[in-house]
Amino acid sequence: MTMSVSLPDTGEEGLMKTRYTCDGENVSPEITWRGVPSGARSLVLVVEDPDAPLMTFVHWVVYNISPASGGIEENQPREQVTHKGYAQGMGSFHKTGYQGPCPPGSRPHRYVFRLYATSLEPNLERGLGKGSLEKLMSGHIIEKAETVVRYGRKWHQHL
Repeated sequence: MTMSVSLPDTGEEGLMKTRYTCDGENVSPEITWRGVPSGARSLVLVVEDPDAPLMTFVHWVVYNISPASGGIEENQPREQVTHKGYAQGMGSFHKTGYQGPCPPGSRPHRYVFRLYATSLEPNLERGLGKGSLEKLMSGHIIEKAETVVRYGRKWHQHL
Protein backbone atom coordinates (compact mmCIF):
# COMPACT_ATOMS: atom_id res chain seq x y z
CA MET A 1 0.00 0.00 0.00
CA THR A 2 1.28 3.46 -0.87
CA MET A 3 1.43 5.99 1.96
CA SER A 4 -1.14 8.80 1.80
CA VAL A 5 -1.90 11.89 3.88
CA SER A 6 -5.17 13.84 4.05
CA LEU A 7 -7.08 16.59 5.82
CA PRO A 8 -10.54 15.17 6.61
CA ASP A 9 -12.03 18.62 7.24
CA THR A 10 -11.13 20.18 3.89
CA GLY A 11 -13.89 22.25 2.36
CA GLU A 12 -15.34 22.03 -1.12
CA GLU A 13 -12.94 21.82 -4.07
CA GLY A 14 -9.87 21.34 -1.85
CA LEU A 15 -10.24 24.68 -0.08
CA MET A 16 -8.97 25.06 3.47
CA LYS A 17 -11.66 26.08 5.91
CA THR A 18 -11.28 29.56 7.39
CA ARG A 19 -11.09 28.08 10.92
CA TYR A 20 -7.52 26.92 10.17
CA THR A 21 -6.28 30.30 8.87
CA CYS A 22 -5.35 33.75 10.18
CA ASP A 23 -8.86 34.88 9.18
CA GLY A 24 -10.38 32.35 11.57
CA GLU A 25 -9.20 30.67 14.76
CA ASN A 26 -5.76 29.82 13.32
CA VAL A 27 -5.85 26.33 14.84
CA SER A 28 -4.12 23.35 13.27
CA PRO A 29 -6.33 21.03 11.20
CA GLU A 30 -6.74 17.32 11.79
CA ILE A 31 -4.37 15.33 9.60
CA THR A 32 -4.63 11.61 8.94
CA TRP A 33 -2.44 9.12 7.09
CA ARG A 34 -2.43 5.53 5.93
CA GLY A 35 -0.01 3.05 4.48
CA VAL A 36 3.07 3.98 6.50
CA PRO A 37 5.84 1.56 5.45
CA SER A 38 6.69 -1.12 8.02
CA GLY A 39 10.36 -0.03 8.22
CA ALA A 40 9.53 3.54 9.30
CA ARG A 41 10.91 4.54 12.71
CA SER A 42 9.46 8.07 12.77
CA LEU A 43 7.40 10.47 10.67
CA VAL A 44 8.01 14.12 9.79
CA LEU A 45 5.32 16.55 8.62
CA VAL A 46 6.13 19.83 6.87
CA VAL A 47 3.44 22.29 5.75
CA GLU A 48 4.48 25.02 3.35
CA ASP A 49 3.22 27.61 0.88
CA PRO A 50 5.19 27.44 -2.39
CA ASP A 51 3.23 30.43 -3.75
CA ALA A 52 4.48 32.91 -1.14
CA PRO A 53 6.39 35.88 -2.51
CA LEU A 54 10.20 35.64 -2.38
CA MET A 55 10.44 32.13 -0.89
CA THR A 56 8.56 28.99 0.05
CA PHE A 57 6.93 29.82 3.39
CA VAL A 58 6.95 27.14 6.11
CA HIS A 59 3.78 27.05 8.22
CA TRP A 60 4.37 23.97 10.36
CA VAL A 61 7.13 21.50 11.17
CA VAL A 62 6.29 18.39 13.21
CA TYR A 63 8.65 15.47 13.81
CA ASN A 64 9.40 12.55 16.15
CA ILE A 65 5.92 11.29 15.23
CA SER A 66 5.17 7.63 15.90
CA PRO A 67 4.43 5.69 12.68
CA ALA A 68 1.57 3.96 14.51
CA SER A 69 -0.20 7.23 15.39
CA GLY A 70 -2.42 7.43 12.29
CA GLY A 71 -2.62 11.20 12.41
CA ILE A 72 -2.49 14.46 14.33
CA GLU A 73 -5.52 15.80 16.16
CA GLU A 74 -6.96 19.24 15.44
CA ASN A 75 -5.90 22.27 17.47
CA GLN A 76 -2.41 21.27 18.62
CA PRO A 77 -0.83 23.48 21.30
CA ARG A 78 2.06 25.62 20.09
CA GLU A 79 4.63 23.86 22.27
CA GLN A 80 7.99 22.31 21.37
CA VAL A 81 6.79 18.91 22.57
CA THR A 82 3.11 17.97 22.49
CA HIS A 83 1.22 15.74 24.93
CA LYS A 84 1.60 12.94 22.35
CA GLY A 85 5.40 13.31 22.50
CA TYR A 86 6.12 14.65 19.05
CA ALA A 87 8.15 17.79 18.49
CA GLN A 88 7.13 20.98 16.74
CA GLY A 89 9.82 23.10 15.18
CA MET A 90 10.24 26.62 13.97
CA GLY A 91 8.47 27.83 10.84
CA SER A 92 8.91 30.97 8.74
CA PHE A 93 6.97 33.02 11.32
CA HIS A 94 9.85 32.27 13.76
CA LYS A 95 7.34 30.68 16.11
CA THR A 96 6.89 27.13 17.33
CA GLY A 97 3.85 25.19 16.17
CA TYR A 98 1.19 25.69 13.55
CA GLN A 99 0.69 29.08 11.95
CA GLY A 100 -2.16 29.02 9.48
CA PRO A 101 -2.44 30.36 5.95
CA CYS A 102 -2.51 34.13 5.64
CA PRO A 103 -1.69 34.81 1.99
CA PRO A 104 -1.10 38.36 0.81
CA GLY A 105 -2.88 39.61 -2.26
CA SER A 106 -6.01 38.42 -3.97
CA ARG A 107 -5.09 35.05 -5.43
CA PRO A 108 -5.39 31.80 -3.49
CA HIS A 109 -2.19 30.02 -2.50
CA ARG A 110 -1.44 26.30 -2.37
CA TYR A 111 -0.57 24.72 0.98
CA VAL A 112 1.38 21.49 0.72
CA PHE A 113 1.11 19.01 3.61
CA ARG A 114 4.09 16.67 3.08
CA LEU A 115 4.58 13.58 5.24
CA TYR A 116 7.90 11.73 5.33
CA ALA A 117 8.35 8.18 6.64
CA THR A 118 11.95 7.96 7.86
CA SER A 119 14.38 5.49 9.36
CA LEU A 120 15.38 8.10 11.98
CA GLU A 121 14.82 7.30 15.64
CA PRO A 122 12.04 9.50 17.12
CA ASN A 123 14.40 11.33 19.46
CA LEU A 124 15.59 14.32 17.43
CA GLU A 125 16.38 17.45 19.42
CA ARG A 126 13.77 20.13 20.02
CA GLY A 127 13.31 23.30 18.00
CA LEU A 128 14.48 22.09 14.58
CA GLY A 129 13.41 23.95 11.46
CA LYS A 130 12.77 22.57 7.99
CA GLY A 131 16.36 23.04 6.78
CA SER A 132 17.87 21.20 9.75
CA LEU A 133 15.35 18.39 9.38
CA GLU A 134 16.08 18.04 5.66
CA LYS A 135 19.78 17.57 6.44
CA LEU A 136 19.03 14.97 9.11
CA MET A 137 16.55 13.14 6.84
CA SER A 138 18.99 12.95 3.93
CA GLY A 139 19.45 9.26 3.16
CA HIS A 140 16.78 8.28 5.71
CA ILE A 141 13.55 8.92 3.77
CA ILE A 142 11.72 5.67 3.10
CA GLU A 143 8.62 7.17 1.50
CA LYS A 144 6.80 10.48 1.27
CA ALA A 145 3.23 11.53 0.59
CA GLU A 146 1.57 14.89 0.17
CA THR A 147 -1.76 16.57 -0.19
CA VAL A 148 -2.45 20.11 -1.33
CA VAL A 149 -5.21 22.48 -0.23
CA ARG A 150 -5.81 26.06 -1.34
CA TYR A 151 -6.78 29.21 0.51
CA GLY A 152 -7.35 32.86 -0.48
CA ARG A 153 -8.13 35.73 1.88
CA LYS A 154 -11.89 36.01 2.31
CA TRP A 155 -12.11 39.75 1.73
CA HIS A 156 -10.63 39.24 -1.74
CA GLN A 157 -12.97 36.44 -2.74
CA HIS A 158 -15.92 37.47 -4.88
CA LEU A 159 -18.44 34.72 -4.26
